[in-house]
Amino acid sequence: MISIYHNPRCSKSREGLAILESQNKDYQVIKYMDDILSVEKLKEIIQILKIKPIELVRTNELIWKQNYKNSELSDDQIIDAMISHPNLIERPIVIHGNKGVIGRPPQKILDIL
Repeated sequence: MISIYHNPRCSKSREGLAILESQNKDYQVIKYMDDILSVEKLKEIIQILKIKPIELVRTNELIWKQNYKNSELSDDQIIDAMISHPNLIERPIVIHGNKGVIGRPPQKILDIL
């Protein structure tokens, strides 16, 4: 099953969802702003993406700039920041089995389908 971690307010996330819709494949939409991810789930996503936690952070968000930008944070602290402020999570994220991608640009989603 394909999962898209989606924020309907984000244009890139909406574009990513449209790509999935056009592929005629089964998928599930996870609105992570409404259903906050657990620490374990976020760590699993980061592992599938094969990235460091900081690479999943939207560092231009005001909340990041005001509270975290100039801090020396451990990976766990960065994950905690994303759990506390889900708008810091880069989007859309698409997971297909053991493959995943941040859909920026959204066409990258096609690489794992």
